Amino acid sequence: MRSSNAFWRDANYIPVTEHGIVVTKTLTFTGSNTTVATPIFTVTGVVEVKKIWGVCLVAFGAAHTNAHWRVNDQTATDQIITKATTLTLNAINPGAVIFKSGLITAVATYKTSAAGSVYEPTTLQTSPYTPFIVTQKTGDIQTDIEYVYTTTDTPTSGSMQFFVGYVPLSDGADIAAS
Repeated sequence: MRSSNAFWRDANYIPVTEHGIVVTKTLTFTGSNTTVATPIFTVTGVVEVKKIWGVCLVAFGAAHTNAHWRVNDQTATDQIITKATTLTLNAINPGAVIFKSGLITAVATYKTSAAGSVYEPTTLQTSPYTPFIVTQKTGDIQTDIEYVYTTTDTPTSGSMQFFVGYVPLSDGADIAAS
C-alpha cells in the first residue's frame, strides 16, 4: 500500500508512527447566520482514522455552536463521527483544541488555552483519541470528512487547523486535504 502523505518525524527525522500518516487542513470560518458544512479531508478506499483534532489559530466569532465532524458521501450526511449537538466553541482563543475522544454518541472534547488544561482518558481508554474506520462510497464517489458548525454571527470569524492521523486498510487507500 502506498500513500501520497507521510509520517511526522521527530527532531532526529525518525518517523513518529503512533499517529499514523498525518494530513492537515486550515479552515477560515466564513458562515453568516447559518449552518456550515465544509469538507476538510477526502477519503479514498478504506482507512482507519487513528486521531482527528483541530487547533484554533484565530479566535472564533461570538456564536459557533453544534460543532462536529461527519462523513458525507454526496448522498448521505448522517454518518456522524461526533455528536452533532451541544459543542459550543463561542469566541474560543488561539491554541484551544478539539478532538474525538468518545463514541459517535459523544460530543467532541474541547480544551481551552485560556489557562493550562489537562485531559486524561478514562481507565477504559488507552488513548485520549477514539479511532474509527471510514469507507469510501462504492463507485469511486467522493467521500469527505466534514467539519460542521452553526453560527448566528453575520458573518462569523476565526480559523482552525485540522489534523487527521490514519492508516490505510485497503490497496490505494488515502486521505487528502479537500
